[in-house]
Amino acid sequence: MPEVVVAKTREVPSNGKFNKNAARRVRAAGKIPAVVYGAGHESVAVEVDPKQILRILHSESGHNTIFDVDIAGQGLAKVMIVDWQYEPIRDSLLHIDLKRIAMDKAMKASVPVRLIGIPTGVKNEGGILDQVLREVEIECLPGEIPSHIDVDVTGLALFGAVRVSDLPHSGSIKFLDAEDATIAHVTAIKVEATPEAAVVAAAEPEVAKKGKTDAAPAAEAKK
Repeated sequence: MPEVVVAKTREVPSNGKFNKNAARRVRAAGKIPAVVYGAGHESVAVEVDPKQILRILHSESGHNTIFDVDIAGQGLAKVMIVDWQYEPIRDSLLHIDLKRIAMDKAMKASVPVRLIGIPTGVKNEGGILDQVLREVEIECLPGEIPSHIDVDVTGLALFGAVRVSDLPHSGSIKFLDAEDATIAHVTAIKVEATPEAAVVAAAEPEVAKKGKTDAAPAAEAKK
């Protein structure tokens, strides 16, 4: 179970706006700025421990993880990370948005699709496996959001495909992508060959050039 994230409310600047300097001061103190909103409550500007947030983002369920945030003076609230800003050079978080979650109301989420096994079209027919959709959008109760959806592709032959309709369906989860949308397929390896026409076209300019070179002495002789 994810740990409780402690969120300290940020003091509103004298001008009533949180600017870049205010955010820098929060990060200089070892925290990152965040906003908690949703579920009919007013937005609250807070600061949280980036190490806790990174542990959640790097967990199996990732940003779909539902966890408790302890907002000083407001108690615990169920939230999800719905947006974050990341600095890749310094390998650090800059800001996150946390959305309050009503556990009794269905919500939308994007869930990763994992392909299991090696298709027979790859192993025995020389094809390659191409995953077109790496995530699918679903709708269900927050507590029923899966960390990922597995699909077995071992029986997939050359030119065969797995579609959304082939994913495991249940009454509790509704798929929002089109049922005929391709998740993955086995395709043939393309072999590039030089067309004969291209060889002829490349040779023609050289023949024309030689003709002009040979004709020049004859023209001079007639003069």
